[in-house]
Amino acid sequence: MNLLFSEEIMPGQSIIDRIREAASLAVKSQGLDPERIEVSVTFVGPEEIRELNQQFREVDSVTDVLSFPQYESLEAMPKKGILCLGDVVICSEQALLQADEFGHSPERELVYLFVHSIFHLMGYDHLEEEDKKAMREQEEKIMTLMGIER
Repeated sequence: MNLLFSEEIMPGQSIIDRIREAASLAVKSQGLDPERIEVSVTFVGPEEIRELNQQFREVDSVTDVLSFPQYESLEAMPKKGILCLGDVVICSEQALLQADEFGHSPERELVYLFVHSIFHLMGYDHLEEEDKKAMREQEEKIMTLMGIER
């Protein structure tokens, strides 16, 4: 698994290691070989994620994570070669606020947001209730495997 981190704002190495572990588990759960996978990961502040949210989603507010998939679904992905799933942008400050609000660790929140985003990159969404349920089941399965469930 090749995670390409922007080094401008980075969480600690232990969180990066957990994100790598989560990424590998998530892609394996969908039948993908982690050795083929690349994902770009950037941690930003509130203003930058607000600008991205406005630019790409036309929502003028701070959000916790944005996902920019390369493919619409698992079926649309090439079967051979390096597979760049897309880009993940996480607002560290928003993640820390949410961790406090939800009463769990910053590590759990950052890893969860990344797992959530990886499933978006693999074609999952949560616009419809049925799709949301399927996505949440996948996310929780990975978080449980990592021992950092709610």
